[in-house]
Amino acid sequence: MSDAFHYFRAHAIRALCKARAMPLGRMRHLQAVIGKVYHLLTKEAAYGPNLHHMDDFRAAQKLEKSLDSVSVSNKALRPPGGAKRLGGEGRPVSGGR
Repeated sequence: MSDAFHYFRAHAIRALCKARAMPLGRMRHLQAVIGKVYHLLTKEAAYGPNLHHMDDFRAAQKLEKSLDSVSVSNKALRPPGGAKRLGGEGRPVSGGR
């Protein structure tokens, strides 16, 4: 096996574990897709060296970094105590009826 195989495999495992730890939603799905891309690169690297793998790898890394920055900015926008629903006059809506 080549070093590229082990390198891509480590990234695939890390990306998939990160996706499993995320809450359900679009970001989790995109993180899982990135893990699948790394996994496919692992399979291709197992057959032989190819410099085109690095272009695909850099594209996947760029996407993963953009996901990280989006998730960080979304966390910054959330109020610390959670969002409260407001009624017609601006008063909080009660949960029970």
